[in-house]
Amino acid sequence: MSANYVLKNATLADGSIADIAITGEKITAIGKSLEGSEVIDCSGLIALPGFVDLHTHLREPGFEQSETVLTGTQAAALGGFTAVHAMANTSPVADTAGVVEQVSSLGREAGYADVYPIGAVTVGLEGKQMAELGAMANSKAKVRVFSDDGKCVHDPLIMRRALEYVKAFDGVIAQHAQEPRLTEGAQMNEGAVSAELGLTGWPAVAEESIIARDVLLAEHVDSRIHVCHLSTAGSVEIVRWAKARGIKVTAEVTPHHLLLTDELVRSYDAVYKVNPPLRTQADVLALREALIDGTIDIIATDHAPHPIEAKDCEWPAAAFGMLGLETAAAIAQQVLIESGASSWERLAQVLSYNPAAIAGDQDSGQPIAVGAYANIALIDPKAVVVVSSESASKSNNSPYVGMTLPGRVKHTVYRGYFTVRDGNLAKVGKH
Repeated sequence: MSANYVLKNATLADGSIADIAITGEKITAIGKSLEGSEVIDCSGLIALPGFVDLHTHLREPGFEQSETVLTGTQAAALGGFTAVHAMANTSPVADTAGVVEQVSSLGREAGYADVYPIGAVTVGLEGKQMAELGAMANSKAKVRVFSDDGKCVHDPLIMRRALEYVKAFDGVIAQHAQEPRLTEGAQMNEGAVSAELGLTGWPAVAEESIIARDVLLAEHVDSRIHVCHLSTAGSVEIVRWAKARGIKVTAEVTPHHLLLTDELVRSYDAVYKVNPPLRTQADVLALREALIDGTIDIIATDHAPHPIEAKDCEWPAAAFGMLGLETAAAIAQQVLIESGASSWERLAQVLSYNPAAIAGDQDSGQPIAVGAYANIALIDPKAVVVVSSESASKSNNSPYVGMTLPGRVKHTVYRGYFTVRDGNLAKVGKH
């Protein structure tokens, strides 16, 4: 059987060069001198498994002025992602089977990536009553990741019960680690810069104290805990200790916490206002080291789109959050590859294999192999890109505009068809 098409002379993560034949949704052959109905020259391009984002805000339902499932997954495709996990802080909140099934359905209709809804831990994200975790897990959406992201599950009893409950279906609780009493009115990282600017500080201990509590709770009930957007050197040490102790903890870092520091807040440009806040250069270096040595398991974007009026205002009134899907791979390349500190195989682990494994995704984040779904990101590693304000997202709150970053996603293949070709979105799905 002739392949639909062949990706010719692609460089795999291990450095080997091969042709990849794709027929329908699957990879049907990997080798040399393969033939197909169409041959696409991929010489010089790195072929990686399609990226999986464990932390995306798609905003739909309820906040479509910021983002929709369609525009968010188009941004994801441009970034090389073939799967995203949609956080629950929508309106209505994704705390019932009905809402998570709606989000999942919107993803299928859009056709740019697998969309896995994340269910809320508590009803309405209010932290008072556990949501219908079992109903969401047993729904058509088959939810396995639960989070109140944007808010912390601060009640230890509810956190313990949630950790116990998800064990029944091998679920995981993804915690937004922020002790609310320590961060009331907080605007940025607590430190020298906040003192100079007179902005209310956000102490590192507000994050670290919750992580310490939750890894101990996870150990007590023998359940899985995932730590969202690690941002401090102290958080790294706690996770490192917990892993050494055998606790079932995984952790993520965002691209912006790997690259940007609280010095940028001196500009009072609210594009740099984010939760958790940008920290110090010492924190950035600790996070990079932890990503390279495996203490931090994944990069997750925390893509958080906002309309212009939510950012183009005075700092205290501005919303927290920044875009991340279209630039994540470039920042990963800068931190892992251009630095000489790591490898393309590690990049594939932190952007594809590991997030899929944490979430229990069956069809995403699989190695490029015969029989696997053809989910592939093809990157031109030698390209140099000045980040533009133009985006597939409905919002434009990117902190990287004007920055020069390495690499460019040339093609994205999702379930056998191109969602991005030659750097441009392809028309797919029902739109």
